[in-house]
Amino acid sequence: QVQLVESGGGLVQPGGSLRLSCVASRASKSMLSLATMGWYRQAPGKQRELVATINMNSWTNYSDSVRGRFRISRDIAKNTIYLQMNSLEPEDTAVYYCNAKVNIGSRPEYWGQGTQVTVSS
Repeated sequence: QVQLVESGGGLVQPGGSLRLSCVASRASKSMLSLATMGWYRQAPGKQRELVATINMNSWTNYSDSVRGRFRISRDIAKNTIYLQMNSLEPEDTAVYYCNAKVNIGSRPEYWGQGTQVTVSS
């Protein structure tokens, strides 16, 4: 029932910035307060890796490669999470996926369709 709809990807130059958004459509208004949300990415020829997460207590976690450059946030009222990406590097080029892990009931997990981020000069 729940779908994660991502947007904001694109082509940027090294050192540039980009903001990704993920809307949890058809979800309850309180879904984000009962779930751990995250961003993952997968570059060509590589495994999907965790980028950042934010949990029910608003605690955040970042991959070492993005800490200090990226910031994950959420707007509970809008059922939306964001990934602010600054000081982008060519190594950040990947498909970025939104993820939700609900912490109650059957504890379902949802994935977005992915959005392409390309960092190139």
